[in-house]
Amino acid sequence: MSKKGFTTTILHSDRSKAIEHGALHKPIHTSVAFEYRHSRDIAEVFQGKKSGYTYARQVNPTVTALEDKVTAMEDGVATTCFSTGMAAITAFLFALLKEGDHFIASSFLFGNTNSLFNSLGNFGIDVSFVDITDTAAVAAAFRANTKALFVETIANPCTQIGDLGAIGDLCEQHGVVYIVDNTMTSPYLFRPKAVKASMVVNSLTKCVGGHGDALGGAITETGLFDWRQFDNLIDNYKKGDPRLWGMTQIKKKGLRDTGATLAPQAAHILALGAETLALRQERSSANALSLAQFFEAHPKVNKVYYPGLESHPQHAIAASNYRTFGFLMSIELHDSIDCFDFLDALELVVVSSNLGDNRTLAIPVAHTIFYEMGAARRAEMGIADGTVRLSIGIEDIDDLIADFERALA
Repeated sequence: MSKKGFTTTILHSDRSKAIEHGALHKPIHTSVAFEYRHSRDIAEVFQGKKSGYTYARQVNPTVTALEDKVTAMEDGVATTCFSTGMAAITAFLFALLKEGDHFIASSFLFGNTNSLFNSLGNFGIDVSFVDITDTAAVAAAFRANTKALFVETIANPCTQIGDLGAIGDLCEQHGVVYIVDNTMTSPYLFRPKAVKASMVVNSLTKCVGGHGDALGGAITETGLFDWRQFDNLIDNYKKGDPRLWGMTQIKKKGLRDTGATLAPQAAHILALGAETLALRQERSSANALSLAQFFEAHPKVNKVYYPGLESHPQHAIAASNYRTFGFLMSIELHDSIDCFDFLDALELVVVSSNLGDNRTLAIPVAHTIFYEMGAARRAEMGIADGTVRLSIGIEDIDDLIADFERALA
């Protein structure tokens, strides 16, 4: 099949390989073990000499079908799926970093990711958190023992954006693995491979699934990093295509050894959700821009954090990198408004902690998902007590504006 558009490719991805009984979707394979009529075959599969299925903690046909979809979406060479997005990030750290290594990360990271990275010191891995919007500060953070750099495409909740292309150039110059978390944009709005990302992380729970009904995460290898220069790889995994050496170690040490397995039922649900990713993203992005303009003009909103607004500090970077500006937005309410009263006044918008759902969701971030960080750290990240994070859905825009207008009143 010749190269097709984004949605066409995802819709017909399963049919690129034979499917049982002519089914249009890859069936849900619930078996944890797989039979081999010839014992030499199973030995060769375990040794990596031929492809096949060994044990469901590591491989499963339904999960493989989802991995193929994600690889196509990210224009990569291989993908490994995990039980959650956090499991995917943990797998990279566990599999590829060791005591004495240095790691660079954005200072605006999502709360759970920040918490995880702060734990790396317990294992002798030094982490530098830098203002990712300051390329000079990023450049100054590299050391002789720096092994990787991690950044999100759009920071959650205050939407800071780094010059991802310039950071990619720095990582290439230093021979450092460049990991880009694409969750807040999704593979439809942005392909990190375009900025020289080595690996791409997606929380499939969010935009890719889109319906808030299944957890999942993924790491995709773009094929751009030269793993022959990475000295943390185990010799046994340096086989075949060098572009896949890092992913092989992640699959063995980060997935198999930790057991962070994506269930086939969840993989099937996420694969179905992926089919409408582009359609949903177009609608939610259009809604988000209209709402951002509404909030920016409203006297009871102090600040609007949305990269689609020309007033956003990194609007030009977002406009040059992303297809649209996405679903994520935060607003800082006027001091006269109690954020809890505002949220309780909403009738259509759902108070919830998820992101990338078809429904518009809202949450008071300082009191919930960023509460453990403490007031000082929240202030550094620009999170005020009156900050409300919004994940904009696909509802009719007039209904959304009416709901927010009523709540603000």
